[in-house]
Parts: sequence; structure tokens; C-alpha cells
Amino acid sequence: MNLRKKLRDGAKVHTDALNDILFILLLFFLIVSTLANPNVIKVSAPKGKSDTKSKQTVVVSIDKNNQTYVGQKKISMDDLEAELQLILSKSSEKPSVVVNADTAGHWGDVYKVLQTAKKLGATAVASVSSN
Repeated sequence: MNLRKKLRDGAKVHTDALNDILFILLLFFLIVSTLANPNVIKVSAPKGKSDTKSKQTVVVSIDKNNQTYVGQKKISMDDLEAELQLILSKSSEKPSVVVNADTAGHWGDVYKVLQTAKKLGATAVASVSSN
């Protein structure tokens, strides 16, 4: 009696063509995604009647030797208010005063510049550099 079982081959899935199909699908989606327009919603931005200009900025610099400059012009702290008043009176809008101060400089002078700008009605901003 021959009771041996015959060895059967297991079920196989042929995946040879699967690689080709996946490659074709990948190419298809890459090409379609480059042709698709992501900006589907059209928005029209409002247009202003007047020209938008940036505000006038006055730069006040204080170096490590406590010398004060308005723009490139060297002035004394006593003449600062008159000089800023002259510059700010030429502007029709509310100008900004930017204070560039050295870290080795005297902070009392920076405070005076900020208070003078506030007194004259300008927006004052202080920045510190290590020059």
C-alpha cells in the first residue's frame, strides 16, 4: 500500500506584470499632477484709488562715543528736537523715528530721542547694534 501523499505545488500569484502596471500608474499621476491647476478659485483683489506710499522714516543713530546723527548729519542732543521738528514738519503722514544705538552708548540719550519723537507725534522704534 502506497499511502504517500503527492506533493502539490502551492498556489502562486504571478506578479510579473504588476511592476509594469504600477510604473505606468505612477507616470500617469505624475503627468496629471503637473497639468492640474491648483488655483481653481479666482479672486479679484480690490484696487485702491490712491497710490500707497510707505511712511517716512527718520533714522537717528547714537554711536559708542555718544555722538548723535540724524541721517548722516551729526548734531548735538540740544539741537535734536529742532532738527526732528524740521524734518517731521515736511511729512504729511505720521512718520517713524528709528533709533540705532550702539550697546556701548549711553542709554539716557536713547531715552531722550524716544521721548522727543513721542513729543513731536512720531512713532519711535529703537534698535540696538553691537558696532
